[in-house]
Amino acid sequence: MKSCPSILVALILAFVSPNPSFGYSPREDARLIREFKRAEELNHAKIARDLVHRANWAALGSLSTNKLVEGYPMVNIISIDDSDANGNSTGRIRFLLTDLDFTGPDWQKDNKVTFLFTDEQTLRCKDGGKDPMEPTCARSMISGQVKKLDPHGTSYQPSLDAYVSRHPAAKNWLKAHTFYLCELDITNIFVLDFYGGPHEVSASDYYAAYI
Repeated sequence: MKSCPSILVALILAFVSPNPSFGYSPREDARLIREFKRAEELNHAKIARDLVHRANWAALGSLSTNKLVEGYPMVNIISIDDSDANGNSTGRIRFLLTDLDFTGPDWQKDNKVTFLFTDEQTLRCKDGGKDPMEPTCARSMISGQVKKLDPHGTSYQPSLDAYVSRHPAAKNWLKAHTFYLCELDITNIFVLDFYGGPHEVSASDYYAAYI
């Protein structure tokens, strides 16, 4: 994803700032943003794929089954991987879960979860002088259902090997606890990478994106 040239941002602000002679125009504001984004060639599906592949972990939201906060959103930190045997991106979000943690019982009662990925996970925003909440600090919210992978399936061992290669500590998790390998069955993707609000990306466009 290209960084926003400061001079172009300044020009946008100059155009969209309230003018005492003409007043503020939301329509003109939206038009300028659309043109600038087109010039920057922001590919939202590609940005989502890049965020996922660079991340070692993500925040995962589920609907809590814990009696103290039952029905509330629960957020957890989950180590993820989307690599093939050669370390290339597949876009397939794989992760280990255990029923001893929050997320395991949650998804089995109500299988609705959302992953959050952000450029700040790899400190791109901080290094670029951006606040993590700025729209130009790219983020993606990927929702779907947890799919527990079959240990006897042909793709299971290669997927597990790729995961453990990225997260060596997982070897101990698998020995000591009842962890199981899962993949997210994606139903919806939102990408926020610039001013003007989030963009919806289909799962098919996401998987078709090349990074």
